[in-house]
Amino acid sequence: MSSLGLQATGDALAAIDRHVPALVAERVASRLAAQDPTLWGPDAEEESSRRLGWMDPFEDSRALVPQIEALRAELAAEGITRVVLAGMGGSSLAPEVIAATEGRPLTVLDSTDPEMVGNVLAAGVTDTVLVVSSKSGSTVETDAQRRVFEQAFTDAGLEPGSHLVVVTDPGSPLEQLARESGYRHVFTADPTVGGRYSALTAFGLVPTGLAGVDIASLLDDAEETREVLSTDDTDNPGLQLGAALAGTEPLRNKLVFSDESSGMVGFGSWAEQLIAESTGKDGTGVLPVVVESGDPETTSDAADLLQIRLVADPEDREESIGHPDAAQHALEVYGSLGAQLILWEFATAVASRILGINPFDQPDVEAAKTAARGLLDATDSTSGTPEPGTVIGAVQVTGPADVVQAGGGGDLAAVLDAVARLVPAHGYLAVQAYLDRLGYTELEVLRVALASRSGRPVTFGWGPRFLHSTGQYHKGGAPEGVFLQITADSDLDLDIPGRPFTFGRLLSAQAAGDASVLREHGRPVIRLHLTERTEGVGVLLHAANGTKGTDA
Repeated sequence: MSSLGLQATGDALAAIDRHVPALVAERVASRLAAQDPTLWGPDAEEESSRRLGWMDPFEDSRALVPQIEALRAELAAEGITRVVLAGMGGSSLAPEVIAATEGRPLTVLDSTDPEMVGNVLAAGVTDTVLVVSSKSGSTVETDAQRRVFEQAFTDAGLEPGSHLVVVTDPGSPLEQLARESGYRHVFTADPTVGGRYSALTAFGLVPTGLAGVDIASLLDDAEETREVLSTDDTDNPGLQLGAALAGTEPLRNKLVFSDESSGMVGFGSWAEQLIAESTGKDGTGVLPVVVESGDPETTSDAADLLQIRLVADPEDREESIGHPDAAQHALEVYGSLGAQLILWEFATAVASRILGINPFDQPDVEAAKTAARGLLDATDSTSGTPEPGTVIGAVQVTGPADVVQAGGGGDLAAVLDAVARLVPAHGYLAVQAYLDRLGYTELEVLRVALASRSGRPVTFGWGPRFLHSTGQYHKGGAPEGVFLQITADSDLDLDIPGRPFTFGRLLSAQAAGDASVLREHGRPVIRLHLTERTEGVGVLLHAANGTKGTDA
């Protein structure tokens, strides 16, 4: 096992000194290892009693390894070597990190954007196995992805069942469908493990094992780490990390995640869901802000920011990580991927105890889903009272009057400046891009540009996947957020077989539904709608660079 540990400075170190002795005295580590549901108070006890299997998934997970390896060999013998994962949130984020870190090809389809779905289909299906991954078995995005792939397999003259593998909870509608339809294999996971804690269960292991990851070694590292985390000791890194995340006074509730050559790929995006969805409720919580090394937030010592630096094992680097201008209230965390996965799950549960919240529910996630379903049932998925708006080239701007008026002269850069001014002194801005996240990665430069303009932390989420991630914090956490939606028309749309709506309409309803719920919670929402994708993206990038022009 790789060594595991952390180094803390400033308020992070003070929080560890303040809270860890009490956590040890209360035997929080050993009680969590024993799956004690009383750790988060009586209001959370019923939910907690059904959600602690992630602390010891290893017997069930190890039993999966030979099954997954045998299935991979069978598929390869038939020329089926491309693995596509249809899943959302906890069903997709951990597999993406695991496969990318191990350098194994895995296509993660966690979108309803018709261009992204169409591009994944266009790469061909003859050599493809689709892993359909959903705990409930009824996730609308995953169901739509399954339907369109099943049709594509049929259209290609293939037997769909031989190209479909399912991961779900036992007894779900998806399990029943898969068995009745004769799908290639059905893996059922422990129902006592919630989605965002499922990295080391079938949800994390099946798609990555089929992609060629050495999942047995991943489990080895995690299981050894679990033994360390189970000890009631002040040196326990899980207790230390949990205390630092939630125990600063006053609470530093924005966690700036930067990777300093840790060797893990995309780990911050997985941790973002785990932490935000677990803690963001009851008006509190901590919000991960995933950035690149050297981005504006990494040099800020603002009172509500805590730096989280993912670093290489000290034994594997010649000198300590750090920059002369780096913020001083910080944590450096190191360890192998398997060790880090269970460390952060453990620490999030500890942090939730300190915050006094239930880490296993997500009461505000369902609201956006309900609103989207309502819009899908309506004749017009964009129905509702229209907001003030203006048009700048290929971009339609709607939102608060001050923002719209700033664009009255055809200056989108002025609109972005006005958005930045809306962010309160201790707030944050969330950019939500409902586009093909694989095809328009350049849009992520907006995050840095808006962080520079506002002087405040900025998150960037691809819709609809963030709805299964930070969406809980947006509604349930501290009411400090400003929300910038980016939506777009598309020349391509795709029917969803057996459904009365298309992918384009589903995506539109998801964006409109989330915006309506945010407004109901009193959060300001600005929408930039691109009437032509390529041109609109160009206009936005010009504006991010401070250029007035309306042409790409």
